[in-house]
Amino acid sequence: MGAAGSKLEKALGDQFPEGERYFGLENFGNTCYCNSVLQALYFCVPFREQLLEYYASNKSTGDAEENLLTCLADLFTQISSQKKKTGVIAPKRFVQRLKKQNELFRSYMHQDAHEFLNFLLNELVDILEKEAKAVKSDTETSSPPEKIANGSKTALPNGVLKEPLVTWVHKNFQGILTNETRCLQCETVTARDETFFDLSLDIEQNSSITSCLKNFSSTETLNAEDKFFCDKCCRQVILLSSLQEAQKRMKIKKPPHILVIHLKRFKYIEQLGRYKKLSYRVVFPLELKLSNTMEDSDIEYSLFAVVVHVGSGPNHGHYVSLVKSHNHWLFFDDENVEMIDESAVQTFFGSAQEYSSNTDHGYILFYESITAANKT
Repeated sequence: MGAAGSKLEKALGDQFPEGERYFGLENFGNTCYCNSVLQALYFCVPFREQLLEYYASNKSTGDAEENLLTCLADLFTQISSQKKKTGVIAPKRFVQRLKKQNELFRSYMHQDAHEFLNFLLNELVDILEKEAKAVKSDTETSSPPEKIANGSKTALPNGVLKEPLVTWVHKNFQGILTNETRCLQCETVTARDETFFDLSLDIEQNSSITSCLKNFSSTETLNAEDKFFCDKCCRQVILLSSLQEAQKRMKIKKPPHILVIHLKRFKYIEQLGRYKKLSYRVVFPLELKLSNTMEDSDIEYSLFAVVVHVGSGPNHGHYVSLVKSHNHWLFFDDENVEMIDESAVQTFFGSAQEYSSNTDHGYILFYESITAANKT
């Protein structure tokens, strides 16, 4: 990538961000799904900073067991500490570890970038939680028994935490959804919270992220075979049945700092007996408000990365990523990195007609919340 790298440096000139590195990632046969997601995560600055901090504080323990977290931290450190501003890095150690860890990614078949992202974030959380429990266990065994008895109120006798551990992965990506169900017989509202690392949205032709989010939070009536089991009605003996008609809706209770939106572009078509790629045109704005899915809709998000699926079908194709860094948009295609205009982002919305020569469609969107400090 020597020529391409120098071309990028020339394009940015004096505007090349101080201390930033723009490196392509080598493709090992079919690892574009991995490369595109890794680039999006690398330019998720709070996540990158915490990962580099993790690496710095753990590198002294040379006998630490290798896992996906240590391999990812090592890769990000490798990129950020390069003397050159641009170039290519082979994420060989990370990819080998990934394949060793999960047989799903061992074959040379086309993989799904969203499945990989999901697996990676959950795996990082598992590793961090195990490490935290190990540290806690060491602390407890080295403390006098009376201190343990009067210790943290979150500790149970068996050492399990009452509240789940909140890692820096959670702090960046985790949000909370509330599933509300209102019984139409007694008007009782039942609310159930669930956490999420990304929102998977159904899509329609010539729509937008805003309308997809609105549909995600729209009210659905549960009747006929889908009636709701109401506890309150169950306790009222006069009613013959505790299955009642109800209204159900999903809304965001606590938005994440980094909002990841997955567009459901691969749909199973009964008549065809297989999955089909939906090339629908879905407009994703550079700035997003959650007004349709939240009560308190003040929060605003700014788009900083897009993982794009290139190809007409679900079982073949290619992945690339668009990344915003220091107010510049960059296009990452495995080893190649080039600068693009902000206006080029809209060419990845999708196709207004079903059959189109354009097969480059936005698949996973990464938004970062804009704080008051950013706005001023």
